[in-house]
Amino acid sequence: MDCFGFPVICFQCGTDQNPCHCKVVGPTIGFGVTVVMAVFCWPAALFCGCCATDVGKAVLAAPVDTGNSISNAIPF
Repeated sequence: MDCFGFPVICFQCGTDQNPCHCKVVGPTIGFGVTVVMAVFCWPAALFCGCCATDVGKAVLAAPVDTGNSISNAIPF
């Protein structure tokens, strides 16, 4: 049985970071990084029981913050 990956492409239109006002690469890479980080960070924070502390909440927010930073850093 062969498995084919589902290609995910994210579009962000209406941005002022480039002349065409659309971004594809940055949001797509940011989404991929968010998913990969979430697979590791969220279960780790929940299993160790630190989700009730400020550090635990920062660990739970790390995938989304990193994905947004990557998306904003790549202007196309």
